[in-house]
Amino acid sequence: MTTALLLGATGETGKELLKLLVESAAIAKVVTVGRRAVEGTSDKVEHKVIDFDNIKEFPDAFSNIDKAYCCLGTTRGKAGKEGFIKVDYDYVLNSAELLKKQGCDEFHLLTSRGSNASSWFLYPSTKGKAEEAVRDLGFSKYSIYRPGLLLCEREEKRAGEAVLRWLASWTDGSGSWSVHVQTVARSMLRSSIEGNFGTFEHADIVRIGKASL
Repeated sequence: MTTALLLGATGETGKELLKLLVESAAIAKVVTVGRRAVEGTSDKVEHKVIDFDNIKEFPDAFSNIDKAYCCLGTTRGKAGKEGFIKVDYDYVLNSAELLKKQGCDEFHLLTSRGSNASSWFLYPSTKGKAEEAVRDLGFSKYSIYRPGLLLCEREEKRAGEAVLRWLASWTDGSGSWSVHVQTVARSMLRSSIEGNFGTFEHADIVRIGKASL
């Protein structure tokens, strides 16, 4: 009986992954942990609402978990520099620490193409530092997913991304630099179920995600 925990279930990739986890016969129970409950799911899902700024007060939310998937993320434009770092680094690492302490040994982290802790730029640097910090926790099964441009219909409109998605729809039929969030979610679940762990770059995600589950 496998219990999976999902962080970031209200984001675009998280929404798709939640659907797949619910549909998967390999997953008996799904726990979502976030700042608000996710509506419209099934009896297979348990929603746990926490305050990430005081995450150590919610250890039970991370207990009895076999595998965890982290799709947490925001943007500098939405949250500011400090808010971006808080979500994409602090919340990610603090959640991973609690999971490890509570006995979870499998962690899947969604970051981004170009993640690099040594980068001079905020976005790839923060993503890369999160990857390294979680890796240092010592999960016996740990995977990183680095997709390129995510294709989806966001509830919040981001003008720059909208233009890029439009260009991708016309110029990137092979998925060389863009990928639909459903494909990313499928790659995360498929690699986990098949026991393949490591760092998956954009091309790997496209290949794995397009194969049948």
